[in-house]
Amino acid sequence: MAGIHVSSKRPAIAMIELIFAIVVIGIALMSAPNLIRTSTKSGYVAIQQEAINEAASHLNMVIGYHWDENDTDDRYLDPILHVSNGDWQLDENKSIGYSGRRYGTPTRGARTFIRADGNDSLTASSLGLDAGETRGDEDDIDDFDGSSYSLEQVVNATADYVEKSTVTINTTVRYYPDIPDAGTYINPNAATPRTLEFDFNDSISAAPTTNIKKIEVTLISTSGVSELQKNIKLRAFSCNIGAVELKERDF
Repeated sequence: MAGIHVSSKRPAIAMIELIFAIVVIGIALMSAPNLIRTSTKSGYVAIQQEAINEAASHLNMVIGYHWDENDTDDRYLDPILHVSNGDWQLDENKSIGYSGRRYGTPTRGARTFIRADGNDSLTASSLGLDAGETRGDEDDIDDFDGSSYSLEQVVNATADYVEKSTVTINTTVRYYPDIPDAGTYINPNAATPRTLEFDFNDSISAAPTTNIKKIEVTLISTSGVSELQKNIKLRAFSCNIGAVELKERDF
């Protein structure tokens, strides 16, 4: 009976394979710090974007309010208000009598200085909270002038440490000049077209009123992390144009 031969050889890792594995592990270990830094910065970017989104949402919310305190009577459509320091071409067109309308406004349009109750003497008010109002009672755009609130953001809450970032959102409202740099409001199709350029670094006194209100929201972020320390400004404007009334269609 022939004997049975059993091989004692077993598969083994070749030296070249071992060296290749060590090189791959070394590259991975060297890349780890960069990957961690990239991941951390991505987290910071996400936190900053959330703060900017909050500021943008606040700005959109502010400009959604009534233009002025004298527009807040919900029994009537918001009228155009008289201002003390606006361009005369935006005043009431009195060349055809007390029309209640601006130059070029259709006679059948709803945008008028005269409310449905016949009141045609309403004027734009000074900036800030109105008489009897406190913070939280805002009902028009400029009530938010001087308002401020803070948010606390937590970064890396699941790690071995917690980094906190405080975001403060401040709101400023100012009357802005409405006089065009060139051309006229009355005839915008003239040889010199009407242009109105906004330099939001300029502002005028709160005492005189114009037909444009500038809203500025400033986001200030403070943190122990330099990437989270930001000062960002978002700006918008709203105009004294009254409101429109939707008509039901007759069939």
